[in-house]
Amino acid sequence: MSSHHIVREKQEPALLIMDLAGFLPENLGQLLEWSPTVIVAADMYDHAESFGIKIDGVLTSNGAFFAQENSQIILSSANPLEDALKFLVTGQYPAVNIITNEFALKDYALYIDDINLVIFICGHRIFPVRTGFSKWQSAGERIVLLHEVKNLRTSGLKHLSETMLETEKDGFYTLTFEQPFLFISETL
Repeated sequence: MSSHHIVREKQEPALLIMDLAGFLPENLGQLLEWSPTVIVAADMYDHAESFGIKIDGVLTSNGAFFAQENSQIILSSANPLEDALKFLVTGQYPAVNIITNEFALKDYALYIDDINLVIFICGHRIFPVRTGFSKWQSAGERIVLLHEVKNLRTSGLKHLSETMLETEKDGFYTLTFEQPFLFISETL
């Protein structure tokens, strides 16, 4: 059996780099492993390029931005994150990994049904889940609820606070609730 795989365009999640501050290079390497489409905010362009990353798109308000050959300029004005998500949804990308330094529910809530989102911030992985979400996790792992949730029921978790949960043992945990989605955070 061959261990070589053919990666088709858009098969892997796109990578959107909004801010690399505090993001570990080894984690970046894992996200780049299968050569995703890479889009960077203009102010992160030089930093990302210094890692030798092939940059496919640059979010900028400057139509004359100087970028790598074959890098697409994605014009953006007031909200580069929103413009990037609109670009990816319009381009029919099924998923995106986002490296940033801030999380606001309002920035992502409108896109939950259109694209699979995973947000990386300061050693944490944030993603939306639907009711009945279940995942295998090692004992002692912490899960943080990032906004209010109605009628939360859990299994395999103990409550440390209103928003902080911890896995009781190695195995599956489950979250059930009465709303369309819930953003949770896990430690990388």
